[in-house]
Amino acid sequence: MSDLEIAQAATLKTIVEIGSDLGIESHHLEPYGHYKAKVSLKYLASLPDRPTSKLILVTAMSPTPAGEGKTTTTVGLGDALRKIGKDAMICLREPSLGPVFGMKGGAAGGGYSQVVPMEDINLHFTGDFGAIALANNLLAALIDNHIYHGNVLAIDSRRVTWKRVVDMNDRALREIVSSLGGVGNGYPRSDGFDIVVASEIMAIFCLATSIEDLKERLGKIVVAYTVSKKPVLASDLNAHGAMTVILKDAFAPNLVQTLENTPAFVHGGPFANIAHGCNSVVSTTAAMKLADYVVTEAGFGADLGAEKFIDIKCRKSGLMPDACVLVATVRAIKFHGGADIKTITEENLVALEAGVVNLEQHAKNMRDVFNIPLVVCINQFSSDTQEEINFLINKVQALGLKIVLSTHWVDGGAGATQLAKVVIQLCEEPKKVNFAYPDSATLWEKVNAVATKIYGAKEVTADSKVQARIEELQNTGYGHFPICIAKTQYSFSTDAALRGAPRGHSLNIREVKLSAGAEFIVLICGEIMTMPGLPKVPSSERVDYINGKVVGLF
Repeated sequence: MSDLEIAQAATLKTIVEIGSDLGIESHHLEPYGHYKAKVSLKYLASLPDRPTSKLILVTAMSPTPAGEGKTTTTVGLGDALRKIGKDAMICLREPSLGPVFGMKGGAAGGGYSQVVPMEDINLHFTGDFGAIALANNLLAALIDNHIYHGNVLAIDSRRVTWKRVVDMNDRALREIVSSLGGVGNGYPRSDGFDIVVASEIMAIFCLATSIEDLKERLGKIVVAYTVSKKPVLASDLNAHGAMTVILKDAFAPNLVQTLENTPAFVHGGPFANIAHGCNSVVSTTAAMKLADYVVTEAGFGADLGAEKFIDIKCRKSGLMPDACVLVATVRAIKFHGGADIKTITEENLVALEAGVVNLEQHAKNMRDVFNIPLVVCINQFSSDTQEEINFLINKVQALGLKIVLSTHWVDGGAGATQLAKVVIQLCEEPKKVNFAYPDSATLWEKVNAVATKIYGAKEVTADSKVQARIEELQNTGYGHFPICIAKTQYSFSTDAALRGAPRGHSLNIREVKLSAGAEFIVLICGEIMTMPGLPKVPSSERVDYINGKVVGLF
């Protein structure tokens, strides 16, 4: 059966029953149908902290077109922890409709390790992304409206930095000219759209710790500059109050379940290649009040999602992972060793040996740079041969790391019980998580630290305009912010075609964006786009509604 067919055949508990399993009484839930609900923020804030709760981070090697199963592993591990008698919960991001209808398809796990209701989660869910888009675009409309009605703030229309957003891959909207059609439509200017998950609103939504913090951060957004080059904030336009009203319901975490009825928060969804790639702080914090073990993930490879999880989310929230699961597959390693995507299911020890450097580099980063107890999880496929498995076990163990084979895709939680037992052991090890750089480092020192320590680059380059912008941000009070590097997810470098673990490459910064509300600096590198495009054959072509059922959704 397909992932969708497995999900549709599942026997689910009502969301009230799932809430009851967590000790949440029904009046603290706002159901959206029978199988999903918002949980009251007031109730979650009233819960006492659970100091013994353990946070487990699931990350992965550099992704490939075949997929590595990071979300599937997160779900399988959560189910496995419950299966061996532990009090566990899962925290995931919400899928964006752009990738769902573009290249990736669904993003709720796979096989017998999924969060459900799968169709709802992948298609609009509880409307959070719509609310984020509305808040973002209200701010954009208020900027143009202010300029039209006299421009008291003296906004330079050439220096409006705030873009509109839409939750779809649409390359035609990357660069546009707005306000055409005459005087009544305002002043024409160069503009453009980003995808919702790249919006600063999404980043703020996922980093804010309360409604009050959300509102304060929204007010700090820099939307434009005046003719004298002074920043204009969202609060200068009195926008942040209305934006908070739009977001107030969405800000409450979404409660769902896995196929095995493990409770899961699915909330927020910034991309890891252009944003910080983690679910919301409010949902992770709430889960750690509700369960002894919380399993979460960070998007794409560990060079992107895991680095930002630690250097941005953990730095800002005080959350720290107690253990890390690094997901890999035999076929992905062979791809990084030069094997063609069409032949990666065939035994190829030469490609496996050549590609294992990618896994090794990610593992060393998590252990040596961030100092997190680590286990490598091989998400096993039927095409993996014993010779290939033996080679990987020997390689990983030679690094002094633990390695576990897992079959959760086909066996659900039962296929990940050994992984769960190892993770529990790792959670008890003494640890002191490190950041890749200190707050006191300059912005240039911070990007150099990530580029050289994590990516294996020899240098960071930028043209004089970009360098001047970084220096300006440093000198105007933003130097203490962490950095958020936007680059391709497919390589440690900025060249998606460079597989394995390239060394000595250059990280070129193309553009710099200030996210004053999210409190980080975005450095856009290589050819990465904040508005993706659809592939030649988008996933949407497979999706349909037949005889009352969604089909073709992953």
